[in-house]
Amino acid sequence: MSAENHEVAGALPITLALEPINASASLRDQAYARLKQAIAETDIYRSRDEIRLDEKELTEKLGVSRTPVREAMTLLEQEGFLRTVPRRGVYILRKTRKEIVEMIYMWAALESIAARLATQRASDDDIANLRYMFATFDDATPSEHIEEYSEANIMFHQSLVELSKSPIIVDTIKNIFMHVRAIRRMTIAQSDRASRSIVDHMRIIEALEARDTERVERLVRQHSIDLALFVEANCDFLD
Repeated sequence: MSAENHEVAGALPITLALEPINASASLRDQAYARLKQAIAETDIYRSRDEIRLDEKELTEKLGVSRTPVREAMTLLEQEGFLRTVPRRGVYILRKTRKEIVEMIYMWAALESIAARLATQRASDDDIANLRYMFATFDDATPSEHIEEYSEANIMFHQSLVELSKSPIIVDTIKNIFMHVRAIRRMTIAQSDRASRSIVDHMRIIEALEARDTERVERLVRQHSIDLALFVEANCDFLD
């Protein structure tokens, strides 16, 4: 079932984590940035039901009029994060399983190239910071602290891309990341994926430390491909 065909009658109300914006800068741009961040931090795949945004609530939380909020939502709709249903409202756009799998494959291609560039451009301290992200899990299995590990996992992948020092790659991948991070968060606790994930991460970090461009590119690509295969085989809740 495509996202456009989802039923909206049982749409879930949602409360986004928002704070009032600063009127000294562009209201639309600030509303856009804060709404996008709030959507990124929302578990949009926790249910099959559509998630509807309440425009009045958004304007109250952001402390602005409806105009900049509507303009911000228009931009987010153009980027594929929201959709408007006439006479019903605005909804966060959930991707189908096929769409998510394709996005993960795109992520695999971009992140693996980013990792390759990181071996040439990242400093030793940059790479060391990746290892520090997992220091708290040295004496415990990730599954025992799944929420903390999930956040570390997401931060690892975001940081790895940034180590490429490539604004083009970072800018290209950022919208894909919003949906991929939601799936990573949801699947990390399944089938002991957390334990396998941290093993993969340590191998990636070792390859980065060795400045082994070929190996790190291969490891990073396979890590995401494994996620794509898992989603394809197990995540029927996306259909």
